[in-house]
Amino acid sequence: MSRPASARALIVAAARSGAGKTSLTAGLMQALAARGLAVRGAKSGPDYIDPAFHAAATGAPGLNLDSFAMAPPLVAGLLGAQAAGADVLIIESAMGLFDGLGQGSGRDGSAADLARAHGLPVLLVLDVSGQSQTAAAVALGLARFDPGVRVAGLVLNQVASPRHEAQVRAALAPLGLLVVGAVPRNTAMSLPERHLGLVQAREHPALAAHIARLGAIMAAALDLDAILALAAPLAGTSSPPAALPPPGQRIAVADDAAFAFFYAHLAAGWRAAGAELVPFSPLADEAPPAGCDVCWLPGGYPELHAGRLAGNRRFMEGLRAFAGTRPVHGECGGYMVLGEGLVDAEGRRHAMAGLLGHATSFADRRLTLGYRRARLRADCPLGPAGGHVRGHAFHYSTVTAGGDDAALVDLADGQGAALGPAGGRRGLVSGTYFHAIAAESRP
Repeated sequence: MSRPASARALIVAAARSGAGKTSLTAGLMQALAARGLAVRGAKSGPDYIDPAFHAAATGAPGLNLDSFAMAPPLVAGLLGAQAAGADVLIIESAMGLFDGLGQGSGRDGSAADLARAHGLPVLLVLDVSGQSQTAAAVALGLARFDPGVRVAGLVLNQVASPRHEAQVRAALAPLGLLVVGAVPRNTAMSLPERHLGLVQAREHPALAAHIARLGAIMAAALDLDAILALAAPLAGTSSPPAALPPPGQRIAVADDAAFAFFYAHLAAGWRAAGAELVPFSPLADEAPPAGCDVCWLPGGYPELHAGRLAGNRRFMEGLRAFAGTRPVHGECGGYMVLGEGLVDAEGRRHAMAGLLGHATSFADRRLTLGYRRARLRADCPLGPAGGHVRGHAFHYSTVTAGGDDAALVDLADGQGAALGPAGGRRGLVSGTYFHAIAAESRP
């Protein structure tokens, strides 16, 4: 395979979630990397899990690009930074190609925003299971829906037989849409799932072997040269501005299977600003390192490890001692651990750190999902009082006791509808159920 003269990029998208984008994307990345290309990955929209599979397939860190939460200069800077030194950058769409807030502002969070703003071609994954001619109608609708978004090629996924493939190709032939591969139905491609989506890459059994198997499947099913030819060269961009100011000089960051939801662009931005990130593992009963001046508890799956966390005295006592003199902030799962207690899926209550007064339950499940806008009521690791932050919420747990702590933020949804005061703060401790992505500039 010939190497491109400069970094090129394309978006892998589909009509909906569950069409096989992540397996196909990881396999495509692996197949291209096996040909000697330097491949990088990114995910459009808020997502912690898929970028880790991209990293496993490419051997380089993944990244998120979010047109709603990130201002255009930040998106452009991150796009350029992720492509630096690469032959090809593959961006996986969240949900369907055009799915976002639907405001038509160019900042609705959809993959179509990225395609339109940066001239990125779309490789459309067409799940043809249970259909033949209708698949052509779906493809044509997506290709013509927005003249500013170019569907450059199609991959037929979940093909049942050679006859099925021939039927779909015959229906597509008059439409002028290029088919660059057909992937047979194969249950071995599936990735295990849990309540927030795919099981984390770090927990996947035999991950390297699974990624290699996906790569072999895609190398056989796809025209890799044709796909590479579809990718568009990226224009040069400046270095990305910081998404959030670093909350300290040495930042203790919880990092294990219970606290894995930490955005790569935040880490990179803080390091670029001169901060040092020091990982520690609450599941291994490690306390926040004493030499740090702030502690960050990311989201993750503490509800799956509540009993173990509750029994880890070194972690809990060390966290409480740290919070007596230095700021501690928790997001989503981290916020749950900062509270008084957490009820697991079996209804068992486990005592948490007690640094904030709320309590949460995973037994009483209710999905909360969507973009968030927040105005900070007080100085905290997210920024100064009066500052604005954009992010998202995605959790099934619920608050069963609100406690009496002061609210940390005034919260609104992605459209700006007020959701009221949220989060909590007490002394140097703060927390929110939403995940911060970037600060928002206001006139």
